[in-house]
Amino acid sequence: MTVRRVVLSGSTFEEQIGYARAVVDGDRVYVSGTTGFDYATMAISDDVVEQAEQCLRNIGTALAEAGCGFADVVRVRYLLPDRADFEPCWPVLRRRFGDVRPAATMLVCGLADPRMKIEIEVDAHLPP
Repeated sequence: MTVRRVVLSGSTFEEQIGYARAVVDGDRVYVSGTTGFDYATMAISDDVVEQAEQCLRNIGTALAEAGCGFADVVRVRYLLPDRADFEPCWPVLRRRFGDVRPAATMLVCGLADPRMKIEIEVDAHLPP
């Protein structure tokens, strides 16, 4: 039987919407779409690169609580309302994923809050 557990960040959105920051299901970890909100202050920068950095800090915290890290990521999805904002984020993304080389997708789409400029979602495997 597969063991399933949730990882919560403390974001008010988790309670309001009814989701978890991450779900660990057996040896797989699914991290929800994560934005650049600093959950301690519920503030968000106006700068897309700073938002990307905060997204990755939030994801890193969820991965660690799940029992893995960025080296265990097998898929990443980037969602941005403005495609021109993607390239400025590349150096930040490369620092986390450059050696890992997960499968990746970038989508241009609307996000839930107009202050959000990037949302990142990852899937990972727990290390053996």
